[in-house]
Amino acid sequence: MSGPGGTSIFDPRGPLHGGGGDQHNYYWSSGAGEQLVRGGAARLEIVREHRLRLTQCYIRPRGYSRIARRLARPGSVVILDGAPGAGRRAAATMLLEETSVSSGRIEELPAVLEEGVPDDPSSDDRYLLDLSRVGEGDYTAAQRTLMRYRSLVEKCGARMVAVAPAGLEWMLDAELTSLTAIVERPRGRAVLSRHLRVRQVPFIYEQLATDEVGHLLATAPMRDLDRLADLVLQARVSARYGTDFTHWRDEAVAAATNWTRQVAGQLRDHRDVRERALLLAAAMTHGSAADTVLGAADGLLEMLRYPKDETPALAREGVGEQLERLSLIRDDDGRVRFARLAYDSAVRQHFWENFPELRQGFRDWAGRCMALPELGPDDRARLANRFAEQALASGRPEDLCVLAERWTEPAADGRLRAEAAAILELGLSHEQYGARFRVRVYEWVRAPRLTPDLARVLTDVCRHVVAVTHPEQALVRLRYLVLRLKPSETTAQAARSALLELARGNRRLYARLVNPLLQRKWPKDRCLGLLAELLEPAALKIEPPWLECTLAWSAVMVGTPPAVWTPVVRRWLALSAHGRLSGRGLGVLVIATSGDRELLDQLYATACEWAETRPPGAMRPGLGEDRRRIADAFCRDIDIALGIGDVPTGPDARTTRDGT
Repeated sequence: MSGPGGTSIFDPRGPLHGGGGDQHNYYWSSGAGEQLVRGGAARLEIVREHRLRLTQCYIRPRGYSRIARRLARPGSVVILDGAPGAGRRAAATMLLEETSVSSGRIEELPAVLEEGVPDDPSSDDRYLLDLSRVGEGDYTAAQRTLMRYRSLVEKCGARMVAVAPAGLEWMLDAELTSLTAIVERPRGRAVLSRHLRVRQVPFIYEQLATDEVGHLLATAPMRDLDRLADLVLQARVSARYGTDFTHWRDEAVAAATNWTRQVAGQLRDHRDVRERALLLAAAMTHGSAADTVLGAADGLLEMLRYPKDETPALAREGVGEQLERLSLIRDDDGRVRFARLAYDSAVRQHFWENFPELRQGFRDWAGRCMALPELGPDDRARLANRFAEQALASGRPEDLCVLAERWTEPAADGRLRAEAAAILELGLSHEQYGARFRVRVYEWVRAPRLTPDLARVLTDVCRHVVAVTHPEQALVRLRYLVLRLKPSETTAQAARSALLELARGNRRLYARLVNPLLQRKWPKDRCLGLLAELLEPAALKIEPPWLECTLAWSAVMVGTPPAVWTPVVRRWLALSAHGRLSGRGLGVLVIATSGDRELLDQLYATACEWAETRPPGAMRPGLGEDRRRIADAFCRDIDIALGIGDVPTGPDARTTRDGT
């Protein structure tokens, strides 16, 4: 059950208690060979850090130990219920994380069955099914999916935790009622204190005893307490809001509770279109140079088709006056920002929430802003990130797909591939819309028209984003890319490398790559070429599933000339001589011939030649004897397959053996 539709969870990918969706910012850049790569730490390492952070920050609510004991039994399934914001998703993740299973990831399963969800979990597997966002109309179908997963988990002895939608307990099927456990809300003060200590923010307990903080601690969802701790840390790091905890706390509480009203009041005071355009432009390009902010504001006015100001330039307000009028600050380095902590975020949110008829225009404007000459790579990354945040929050995920397509059109000349990858990553990582983006990627790779730059972006997000959380879905999408693109294309080679890397590191993925290639739905030569590469032993990280490995060998032997596959046979023999191939490995080669005399004779000749060839740079004593011993045993197996019994093999084996 780790296939398409499953998410490997190293962390909750959002609020540490509530599962409501932190905003994690991932930046992309062009690297060597012009392939998109993640700037900074690899995504897998980022995910592991988030997992560690959850473990450090999590406060176990009352009754947690009782639920953990239920899940300790192999084959256990638990359905978590509770009030919204109580931290049900984080509780599910921690429960699975703390089971006694020594290895393996936590895999998230879809509420709606998607293509290729496998039905062969192992006893070490742990699964999370988050139904918290399922509505009343879809809950019955989601429960049927839950029942299917439950039967598989119980059968194989795995473990699963499902998160039920709040308020729909009356719809729960009677068959599932006994599996339910209630997650109570942890104590807010303990939660915030833990988050602050993990962030190494110094404070004393009494400093949390204000009316505003007390109200948040008593009523706020866990995700909001997580964000409050982040805001305190931002206030401290910025060094703009005092030098002790009480100043940081007050600024963070104001940012978390008051800015919505403040922004609404500011827009009431500034109804002029130019002022409002400058305000939104400053929020979208917050921290950029003044020229960038002004350029973005002019672009917004153009999008709105607002008439140009015909006033002579010297008669207009200067830049400093315009910024001061809107309470914007221009620092000594020329960068423009809002004075109050996180105020830019509140401004962006206000415009998207209160001007729904302009959201499509905002999308087009954000897309055009990427062409501003004043925007540097970091500015573009922040702008793409901020736009994606608002599009997802306002229920417009398709806007990200539209921009990804525009930024990878031939006219863009490859300049915005990094930004296209960044917004797709944010969509794929989104708790609510991630599944929709995975479907969109699937549609793209199967579409009749796919621009080269979009293909490159899809290759990289499949490899670096989807593969970390949904390896089987990444496999399917990369397979389509590999088989539809011309093998000589750079993107096809990158997709091929990513696809083989996935399959060579996981037995289940290995098998799921082999089977479709044997069905020959694509050009025969491409399928056989991919199978031949898959059989290369040097990069193999696992013992392959022998049935699929045998079928792959059989297809390659029958469908390609010996010049293609005999070098791979020699490498398998070498691997066996070094003790890195199990006894079954060479037997697979014999079985793959299906008794074909010509193929068996070719294997025999290849083994004899290999045995008498000294490997280049061989230093280990006795390596030649090992090679002859391996070849002798392999040739005896071939003789048995031919039905001729044991025949001496050695230097002159090919002259003494007539094959009858």
